[in-house]
Amino acid sequence: MAIFNQPAPVKKDAPTSGHQAFTPDPPPFRETPTAVDTAPAPRRAADTQPKESLIASDLTIEGKIEGTGHVRIAGRFKGDVNVQGDLTIEAGAKLTGGVRAKRVIIAGELEGNIDGAQRVELLEGGVLVGDVKAGALTVAAGSRMRGQADFGWEEKKPGGVSNGAASNGMEPHAAS
Repeated sequence: MAIFNQPAPVKKDAPTSGHQAFTPDPPPFRETPTAVDTAPAPRRAADTQPKESLIASDLTIEGKIEGTGHVRIAGRFKGDVNVQGDLTIEAGAKLTGGVRAKRVIIAGELEGNIDGAQRVELLEGGVLVGDVKAGALTVAAGSRMRGQADFGWEEKKPGGVSNGAASNGMEPHAAS
C-alpha cells in the first residue's frame, strides 16, 4: 500500500512572501488497528427502532411477507402478511390476503381476514372485505367494511395465560 504525502494547504493568513507555513507531517500509517479503530460505533436511538419496508405505489407484488419490522404498502400486494410490527395500507393501495400484525392501519383496500391484531384502524376512505379479530377496532366515518368483527375480548390460552391481543380491561357481564 502506498502512502502519499501531499503538501499542506496554505492558510489564508499565511505569509505570501514565498515562505510556506509550517505544518506537521501526518501521523504514521498503522498496519494493525488499535482498540479505538475497531470499537463498534455507539447505537443511536434510530438504530433501535424497527425498520419499515415499503412496497411503492408503482409496484405490484405477489408472494408472502414475514418478519419483525413494519410494512407499508402503497402499491398492490397479493399474498399473506405476517409481521410482528405494524402494517399500513395507504390510500390507493390494495392488499389481497390474510393479515397477522401487531397493528393494522387501513386507508386503502384490504381483501382478506385480520387475525390476532392488537389494534385495527379503518381510516376514512379505507375498505375492508373480510373478518377481523382484534383487541381494539377503530372505524372512521367514510370507511367501509363487509365481514364479521370480533374485538375487545381477551382470549385465554390453556393454563389461564392470555395472548395479549385483545385486552381492553373490561370483563363481559352475565345477563340477569
